[in-house]
Formats: sequence, C-alpha cells, structure tokens
Amino acid sequence: MNNTSMPIAVGLGCDRGTPLVTVLHTLDAALAQAGLARAQVRTLATIEAKRHELAFLQLAAQGGWPLQFFSAAELAAVPVLNPSATVLRHMGTPSVAEAAALLAAQATAPQLLVEKFKHKGDDGRNATVSIAPFPFPFPLF
Repeated sequence: MNNTSMPIAVGLGCDRGTPLVTVLHTLDAALAQAGLARAQVRTLATIEAKRHELAFLQLAAQGGWPLQFFSAAELAAVPVLNPSATVLRHMGTPSVAEAAALLAAQATAPQLLVEKFKHKGDDGRNATVSIAPFPFPFPLF
C-alpha cells in the first residue's frame, strides 16, 4: 500500500488558545513531511483536557473528522518515542500527540509515520501533531 491510500490517525496537542491557523499549518507541514494528504485522515485524537479547545473542534468540523478524547491515564500508559517532562508536569502524561495518535490507530510507537512534530505559530503558540497508520484493512465505522 502506498502512502497516498493509507488511512491515518492524527494526534493533536497545543498551548491553550492556539488559533486554528497554527494548528492547520502544523497539520499540513506534518502531512507533507510524510508524503500524506488530508484526505487520508480518518480521525483526530487528543487528551480529554482539550475537549473544549476551539481550534481542535474547528479542525474536526472543517475536515469532517471525528475527534476522540483520551484520559491522561490512558495516554500515560502508551509507550512513546518522545516523552516530555514538561507535558507530564502540565497534563499528567508524558505524551499527548504521539500517544493519542497511537491509541486512536491502535498502533505502536515504531509504526508512527510522523513523531512529535511541533510548530510555533506567528501568534507565539505551539501546536504538535503526530501521525499513526491504521492497521489494514481499515475498520469502517
């Protein structure tokens, strides 16, 4: 299967109040890095604490994608490639984007197509994207 037909899960993290434009730029740059396209996205995922993050809600609505939420405990149980002491201190888990992508896709860390991809927007806020492939065949919802 080539990259252009592979269904993917996108894990998201960001500073509180990050605007949609910064999240979109981060997503598009991460997809480009892996030779992927928005059309391949099947779900977005993040931590429960971001349930009301406007940019994530707007992104899900704009793309027509479901947005899954995981607890800090669920995310903390996932082995990741790039754990962060800062994220652990603030969110109660060493990873949000990587762990969320892996949980949503039911994948493991070595399968990540894009590890923790960070971007600081012109607004000074950070967004993070990680991308994991779904096992094939992709489950239909």
